[in-house]
Amino acid sequence: MTTLIGLGNSEKKYVNNRHNVGYLFIDYLSEQLQKETQPQEIKTRENKLYVCRVYDDLILCKTRTFMNESGKAVQKVIKNLKLEIRNLLVVHDDLDISLGKFKVQKGVGPKLHNGIKSIEQYLHTKNFWRVRIGVDNRNPDQKINGERYVLQNFLPEERKTLKNTFQKIKSFLYLKIKT
Repeated sequence: MTTLIGLGNSEKKYVNNRHNVGYLFIDYLSEQLQKETQPQEIKTRENKLYVCRVYDDLILCKTRTFMNESGKAVQKVIKNLKLEIRNLLVVHDDLDISLGKFKVQKGVGPKLHNGIKSIEQYLHTKNFWRVRIGVDNRNPDQKINGERYVLQNFLPEERKTLKNTFQKIKSFLYLKIKT
């Protein structure tokens, strides 16, 4: 069963941050899939660490930890739902990629991402799929610090670009999931 886990920070003040693009994509995909089928909520003892929904043979999850502790939640999802790492896709922001672009790669990630680093530590492997969603839209002449930048909200015009990017990712993953 294919599992997509979106990374982000679970506190309300981070909802529209660039760092929460993993959450935003899972919400988008869930909304799209709900038009086709009714989800079945998964309830577990560990729901303080994550929340998941099942759509036929697809599981969509969001961590409920801070980004830096994502590995703890991902490890629990895999263990509690008896999933295989080979069917895991972690969805996250990537400052190495421009806004509007994305990459789906196995074992390759951004130069620095504490959420991915945490997952690699908890899973004891780098060998899992990543959906790397570009969030960098900084002015090259006045680049602000990356950590500060990802905790800022998307601008309205950036949200429009994101929606188009999400549609492209959904189409790409649909082909990959169904083949």
